[in-house]
Amino acid sequence: MAFNRKQKLRDNIEAIRTAFILDRENRTATTEERAILQRYCGFGGLKCILNPAKELTDAVRWAKSDLELFAPTVELHRLIRENSKDETEYKRFVDSLKASVLTAFYTPKEITDTIADVLADYSVRPARMLEPSAGVGVFVDSMLRHSPNADVMAFEKDLLTGTILRHLYPGKKTRTCGFEKIERPFNNYFDLAVSNIPFGDIAVFDPEFQRSDSFGRRSAQKTIHNYFFLKGLDAVRDGGIVAFITSQGVLDAPTNAPIREYMMNHANLVGVARLPNNLFTDNAGTEVGSDLIILQKNSGKNGELYYNEKLFVQTEQTPIGTSVNGYVWSIGSLSHTDLIRSTDPYGKPAYKLLHCGDIAQLAE
Repeated sequence: MAFNRKQKLRDNIEAIRTAFILDRENRTATTEERAILQRYCGFGGLKCILNPAKELTDAVRWAKSDLELFAPTVELHRLIRENSKDETEYKRFVDSLKASVLTAFYTPKEITDTIADVLADYSVRPARMLEPSAGVGVFVDSMLRHSPNADVMAFEKDLLTGTILRHLYPGKKTRTCGFEKIERPFNNYFDLAVSNIPFGDIAVFDPEFQRSDSFGRRSAQKTIHNYFFLKGLDAVRDGGIVAFITSQGVLDAPTNAPIREYMMNHANLVGVARLPNNLFTDNAGTEVGSDLIILQKNSGKNGELYYNEKLFVQTEQTPIGTSVNGYVWSIGSLSHTDLIRSTDPYGKPAYKLLHCGDIAQLAE
């Protein structure tokens, strides 16, 4: 199904309205209300919500292609303003929306269900589960099908999304703050950390990382996706699993070699899948390269890395002059997926993986 911006925006507005009602009435969601909340998909692909939308005259400053979204955007801002305690809280919600536009690309449920099913097939049924960037909890929902009594801690930094998450999982530990706020007693605590983590050149300050003797740990703070991997490894116990969907930069950037080396010195490589660029097209109307990386913590590792682990650390030059991870270069693409020569968002040469079938085939 193609990305329908108007329908996505409508779904988001109704989910936010429902969350505000539940807050006001101080009660749990009904079955019907849960269904409305679960349709929330963040604002990735909906940049128009950042345009001026307070007065009717603001419409003249909108692009023609976005005008059909003007009225619902006005409605969205009015809804948030009317349910904010004051102008300061309203601005906090709007700032939260701005960040969501850049980073909120929600994983299709068919994919999270597949990851949960395969982990369960290999007896990964966590008693303690961490979701460091939960959105509205699609990974939580998938994992709870196999481990309904799991002790879950889920972080979601976005204020509106965090409110919805809290109403969807009232019996779980949901925290509306950044993953860097997790306390030290939760190191070596979880059986599984699973997520579609945020990506981008967003720095994270973590005093423990800042003081570290490891160059890999100190440099991981510069980009949020690198930080999440190392912080996720800290949080799981020995033998615990970290399964993150992340941007291709974690594996492909030559400058990330110290990060990858740190991973391989503290975890076993379970597997990698390079995911198609159109994975998020239905949910966010965008093409973005991403990988699924699965690691098993092994803090007792020492000595030489295995062949595949060395490849994981290295990068290769492709025929078009781009860098690609050595391990990714050595494995095949997913079925029904074609590798094509294209360009990146900046017009530079790039390879793209495009899945030709539907989402069910991709899950398979």
